[in-house]
Amino acid sequence: MSKPVHTNRKAYRDYEVLERSECGIELKGCEVKSIRSGKINLEDSFARIDNNEILLYNAHISPYEQASYLNVVATRPRKLLLHRQEIERLAIKVNQKGFTLVPLSVYFNARGFVKIELALCKGKKTYDKRHDIKRRETERELRRELNNRRK
Repeated sequence: MSKPVHTNRKAYRDYEVLERSECGIELKGCEVKSIRSGKINLEDSFARIDNNEILLYNAHISPYEQASYLNVVATRPRKLLLHRQEIERLAIKVNQKGFTLVPLSVYFNARGFVKIELALCKGKKTYDKRHDIKRRETERELRRELNNRRK
């Protein structure tokens, strides 16, 4: 995976990531140019399986200014490209209670294609979020103490 164009940091806070997969996305040319300039937002976006296809909803790709009349709606549903076996495997897991598909990041692969890192996630409860915050703070304090001892 190369350097991400955009990372969905909200997904890491609100969900527990269980499984990741790389998938392509069906885009128009003006959308690819807009993503190259970094004008994409994955916050509040999710994927759903409809008719053996995975569709990405609420991903905001800003219109490309030089495209004029060729621009499309910024938050239109976009088809994610995966093999049929992968879609069926994910469909079985998503049908279980509490699981959802969330995009984690967008990046360009070595061949220059736009790829999305899609994750099978389970929603965190409030106490899980508090537990994560407490664990991060204790780790930060430990690192701070170790750095002070080395000086």
